[in-house]
Amino acid sequence: MEGSIAGYLSRGIGRLTALTAFLPEFSRVQALGPGRTTAANAVLGWGSKPTARRAQRLARRHGLPYVALEDGFLRSLGLGAMGYQPHSLVVDRRGIYYDASRASDLECLIIEAGFSADELARARQAMARIARHRLSKYNHAPDRPLPPSDRQRVLVVDQTLGDASIHHGGADATTFASMLQAALDEHPDAEILVKIHPDVIAGKKRGHLLAYAHHPRCRVIAEDVNPWALFDAVETVHVVTSQLGFEALLAGRRVVCHGLPFFAGWGLTEDRQACPRRGMPRSLDQLFAAAYLRYSRYANPYTGEASTLEATIDLIVDQRRQQARLAGDWVASDFSRWKRGFVADFLGQGSRCRHQRGPADPGRTRPGERLLAWSTGVDDDLHAACQREGVPLWRMEDGFIRSVGLGVDLTRPLSLVLDRHGIYYDPARPSDLERLLEQEEFDADLLRRAAALRQRLVRQGLSKYNLTGTRTLPPADGRPRLLVIGQVETDASIARGAGEVRTNAALLAAVRQAHPDACLLYRPHPDVITGARQGELPPEARSLHDHEVADVDIATLLEAVDEVHTISSLTGFEALLRGRLVTTYGLPFYAGWGLTQDHQACPRRRRQLCLDALVAATLILYPVYVDPRTRQLCNAETAVALLERERGRGRPLGWKTRLYRAYRNAFIGRH
Repeated sequence: MEGSIAGYLSRGIGRLTALTAFLPEFSRVQALGPGRTTAANAVLGWGSKPTARRAQRLARRHGLPYVALEDGFLRSLGLGAMGYQPHSLVVDRRGIYYDASRASDLECLIIEAGFSADELARARQAMARIARHRLSKYNHAPDRPLPPSDRQRVLVVDQTLGDASIHHGGADATTFASMLQAALDEHPDAEILVKIHPDVIAGKKRGHLLAYAHHPRCRVIAEDVNPWALFDAVETVHVVTSQLGFEALLAGRRVVCHGLPFFAGWGLTEDRQACPRRGMPRSLDQLFAAAYLRYSRYANPYTGEASTLEATIDLIVDQRRQQARLAGDWVASDFSRWKRGFVADFLGQGSRCRHQRGPADPGRTRPGERLLAWSTGVDDDLHAACQREGVPLWRMEDGFIRSVGLGVDLTRPLSLVLDRHGIYYDPARPSDLERLLEQEEFDADLLRRAAALRQRLVRQGLSKYNLTGTRTLPPADGRPRLLVIGQVETDASIARGAGEVRTNAALLAAVRQAHPDACLLYRPHPDVITGARQGELPPEARSLHDHEVADVDIATLLEAVDEVHTISSLTGFEALLRGRLVTTYGLPFYAGWGLTQDHQACPRRRRQLCLDALVAATLILYPVYVDPRTRQLCNAETAVALLERERGRGRPLGWKTRLYRAYRNAFIGRH
């Protein structure tokens, strides 16, 4: 169907941000209106639900194929009603996976079972990762263990009234009653856990099993809870057609099916109904490969680009990890009006944040609140006061893959870091990043991901601010090129992390003394170039370098030089990504792990790390990333894709930025 047009009637389908990435076989996907149906080669609809009947009738009337869409089995962090777009979609031309009355594309894939050894190995690896990270279709529910019990427990899963999979799975309301009675009869000594949808308890929807809430052997689980927490408590799971049954198979549980979900009839479940088309045994690897690798399609809803199951797992795991870490109540103190516009986004949808004017003060917090301050507003006195008051103090700072443009120009960040122990540039106390680098177990999956991210950053020439510049370097006359990185001399990283070398002039003098015959290239900090911050070289220091390279693109510089010398600049980390020799004169976060030549030592840093472990902690685990359009948490790979797109537009400096720079330099001054 390549080169053809797909049309839809449903507004919901039109709101899918990654729709074209999910449907690459169509050259165009468009809404159908008067006179537009004849141009379509296929009609899209949402599964076999009542809302799709109009699309099915239209397809039949015009002799067009009907293509069913439905959420994939690993959909998103949160519900669609919470504003989360799907990360996966299924596309079916025969039927839809939950309709057992006829064959679907998924059922045919399972019957054919044409999977290579490599594909089955990929399925096993993905299943192991889903189990390790305890992922489900939706992943917003808290993962809390159930209270212990000295009795055997059995899980019975209710579904909401009108769920299309019930009718199409050969079941009805009486099936749920018989399922519960079967569980009671077959497990006479067990406590029956009845999982009911929270919307049923809230009165928003109707279910089937709420009437049994007062049965002496039944315990209703009505709150949102990660399904894996339920699987931990039981050995047997009874379902009608719920996908929880398949996830229970992934957890190694015995599954009894009272309807005909897609995973019934293949010898993996105990079935109370039969499907004549099925019956041949299939392994769990084969079912998973069919459903998650062949049948489901994946796309990143923030970039709109096609994706993979593995990258989707990475994204949802990162979102959930940060959301769980940052959930709760916050008071953000003394943030500028501009920063107040995005601070709450970086705390995730599980948080509640109020802003407070004036200096941070633990005495002004409410019970249960965490105090959040920009890192430069935190001093030793505030740290001590929070410890005395028992108020958790968190620091916020720019991330390492920040934006296209400078923060001092009020460019909204894609990433920030939130640190509950210290801050990465201050070696006086351990930060969350230092703890990760010292203690984290970097598994093979994470290291492979870090390597791919590192290679992508280098290949695309991305850095913290991604400013454009010339790509022409001055001649070196055969001498080794050493890049000396200037910094803002009043910056907190200098104040907290520098040793004897504390100024740009002193840094240049130290490098020239150690390398008298080298070609020294000096790059001042971008904020110094714009006139916003202090750090300009005094006249007597300008003879220490051979060339100032303020206008040369930083990625070009890092590819062309032999060494990088810095007090504590992030550019030293970016140089490590490109395999350059880096010498540090202060104590930046990347020093002390065996990857740099250091003039200072930190006794807390005892571990020898590989480069990709440093990348994994610094760029994947430590920062918080936010998509600026949806204002939802995302991850490092998504932020890089967004940066690539933004930088590719090549927009000149806007008039608002130019006007703000003039105002700032005239009335605010440098700091």
